[in-house]
Amino acid sequence: MKKDAHPQYQPVIFNDLSSGEKVLTRSTASSDKTMEWEDGNTYPVIDVEISAASHPFYTGKQRIMDSAGRVDKFNKRFKGFGKKS
Repeated sequence: MKKDAHPQYQPVIFNDLSSGEKVLTRSTASSDKTMEWEDGNTYPVIDVEISAASHPFYTGKQRIMDSAGRVDKFNKRFKGFGKKS
């Protein structure tokens, strides 16, 4: 079997920038940025914009769209479109 065919699978810290939540897990992703974890070891850090800790679907803070209003807005915008004069 070929050597180095698969990426290195290692412990990595994922840092959610919007909530500050940090998760230590294993991944093939790597980074030059490192951070010391609670166990005293230093791991690479991957910064992410959004995770389950800050995503509106998982936190219950999602906006509910007014679909009827969107349909009316669409119909108003394209009223008369495609009619032959």
